[in-house]
Amino acid sequence: MNRKQYKTTRSGASKKSLILKVSAMLIASVLICLTAYGIYLAKKAESAADKSYEAVQDRAGSELREEAVKPLEDNVSILFIGVDDSEARSQGEGNSRSDALMLATLNNKDKTVKLVSIPRDSLVYIPEAGYKDKITHALSYGGTKASIETVEELLEVPVDYYVRMNFNAFIDVVDALDGIYANVPYDHLEKDENDIYSIQLEEGYQKLDGRTALALARTRKLDNDIERGKRQQEILASIMDRASSAASFTKYGDVIDAVGDNMKTDMTFDEMKSFFAYIKNGAPEVDTLTLEGADDMSTGVYYWLLNEESLSETKDVLQSHLGLNPDASSYSDGGTETDSNELAKDNDYDNE
Repeated sequence: MNRKQYKTTRSGASKKSLILKVSAMLIASVLICLTAYGIYLAKKAESAADKSYEAVQDRAGSELREEAVKPLEDNVSILFIGVDDSEARSQGEGNSRSDALMLATLNNKDKTVKLVSIPRDSLVYIPEAGYKDKITHALSYGGTKASIETVEELLEVPVDYYVRMNFNAFIDVVDALDGIYANVPYDHLEKDENDIYSIQLEEGYQKLDGRTALALARTRKLDNDIERGKRQQEILASIMDRASSAASFTKYGDVIDAVGDNMKTDMTFDEMKSFFAYIKNGAPEVDTLTLEGADDMSTGVYYWLLNEESLSETKDVLQSHLGLNPDASSYSDGGTETDSNELAKDNDYDNE
């Protein structure tokens, strides 16, 4: 090999070595940045969780449990309470009603979720009041505790945790995720978060921002509470799917900020982290259930009268899923089943 060939070969090797070194440095920098961002998110989330923590007064735990649950080991339930704090309706703190009420049971072994939506006008027994009334009123009778006890009385399953969120948090969370996908069943002018008719819903499967998603979740004038509950279930499943996607990693900081002062829960930060196992492989399988019933105006006040057979079937499903009644059926024909993995196409659709 002559001197010129040697220099050329050595020069080529040096360039390859330089490229490898630069690539290694870039990869290392990216990993360091991701690690730093992860630490930042963890600290931010812990701070937000501490701020949102609110134990239920005079309630050490569910009376339907013999001992406290451990999310990493046990099947648990979470009650989601969507609150109408609208000043336009004079429903500030202390006079709020639950505009959305959903109970989720989580099976630790299968990492599956069953989600039942309870129609807001369901006529149920409210322990705090001592008589039957619309379940939406339970919150105004005795706050979160009264809502929890009413749901336990109705479904005969323990409520291990609650998450209470108002409309502002809902809107901000959806927007922080750059929107969600849902099916809008019809064209309709709907009220916004301030009870002003300013949201024009357009029929079809589409991407929705926070205000439009809220309008869709609240609307019920063109059908009934059952259909409204199904829409709320679909929206919640879509939020779960969106949040569990890898594309949303960079949006978690905004999501945490969105929650802020607008959410309250009795879950500690460590307990919240336990539920990450349900989304580590993407959104979990979510089966949605509905409480069938019928309209009633016999008293001059509108109520949703629950069908006892449907209610009994739903109780069996939830008890079985929580492992409280292994002999009960695992799925109720009275409910509807939705696999949240079907929503995965949302993220593929816009490639975000």
